[in-house]
Amino acid sequence: MNDKRQKNQLQMVLAFTGEGRSEAPRAPREGTESCTAKGETESPAREEQLMEEVCGRENCQQALRRVKANKGSPGIDGMRVEKLPGYLKRHWPALREQLLSGTYEPQPVRRVEIKKPDGGVRKLGIPTVLDRMIQQVVLQVLQRRWDPTFSEHSHGFRPQRSAHQAVAKAQQYIAEGNRWVVDLDLEKFFDRVHHDKLMAAIARRVSDKRMLKLIRAFLESGVMENGLVSPVEEGTPQGGPLSPLLSNLVLDELDRELERRHHRFARYADDCNIYVRSERAGKRVMQSVTGFITRRLQLKVNEAKSAVARPQDRKFLGFSFTYGRGPKRRIAPKALHRCKRKVRELTPRTRGMSLEQMTKELATYLRGWKGYFGFCEPRRYCEVWINGCDTGCGP
Repeated sequence: MNDKRQKNQLQMVLAFTGEGRSEAPRAPREGTESCTAKGETESPAREEQLMEEVCGRENCQQALRRVKANKGSPGIDGMRVEKLPGYLKRHWPALREQLLSGTYEPQPVRRVEIKKPDGGVRKLGIPTVLDRMIQQVVLQVLQRRWDPTFSEHSHGFRPQRSAHQAVAKAQQYIAEGNRWVVDLDLEKFFDRVHHDKLMAAIARRVSDKRMLKLIRAFLESGVMENGLVSPVEEGTPQGGPLSPLLSNLVLDELDRELERRHHRFARYADDCNIYVRSERAGKRVMQSVTGFITRRLQLKVNEAKSAVARPQDRKFLGFSFTYGRGPKRRIAPKALHRCKRKVRELTPRTRGMSLEQMTKELATYLRGWKGYFGFCEPRRYCEVWINGCDTGCGP
């Protein structure tokens, strides 16, 4: 009996030995248990067995490929992504047992602060590589179920959706005569998500108590900063794979309310623009929606950064729009300024590196910048501007 159990555990461990191959994972041979089949007798939630699906061989292999591709910095334990496959080969049977029994405990995230382009800092929480792997396997299962239920007006961190689609939708609303925008900025959104409210929303979609316990554990795992671990009572720290999905779940309630009111809007994560026909209507919408966000979502609108204005005077995901009946997409002035500043940082007179290395880094940055802002109209403006970087950074 022990030999058979060891053989089944070995079958799961071997699932991680070919994670880099392109072929589909092979089906278990006759006479051996798959991860899902084995878990059927272990699940305490008879109506739903999400954790068995989470531990499925193909799901785990897909998650490992994604974590390796994303790379990223190590968490508080110092383990790098390259070490993860070997670690899983040695410890997967015990980890799987913890997930199925609901006893897995994530480690605190590592606090990292990065400067925002417009001042201030953005606080990130970097999970350990192993916790990123666990979050990724959970994400893949939940996203398949939840994403089809989200609003068509939500474009951030979703399969087959992009910032460009959100910008194009905004452009469509303006062309239809909605020449005023209610530009909403949620203050420190990722840091202020109410845990109990979030867990209640998840519980309406998930009945597997092990999954609920695991997500709660990730939310409350704590933050290590300067060697000290602090408890976390609110927020979904940016830096882990699961955070964007949970943020979309929180803001889905806002999407549904805006749809109920028949507003024309586009949202990308916590960037939400509502398009109306007059300034008066915009001010009325701003007041009403701000009240809803405060009372129902228990979040705060940043009044200093939010405004009712002409779309041409605001930026949305790095873009703005031209005046006229047929508005065109243009690169927002702040985005151009940030690009100029970045180019200067990459090309100082004294940086202590070869010209070849400096040119390589600059080319990599400009290719990525062009890939995103090449969505402006006409596209050649972006190309002309980039070419100008060689002789002074922009026309």
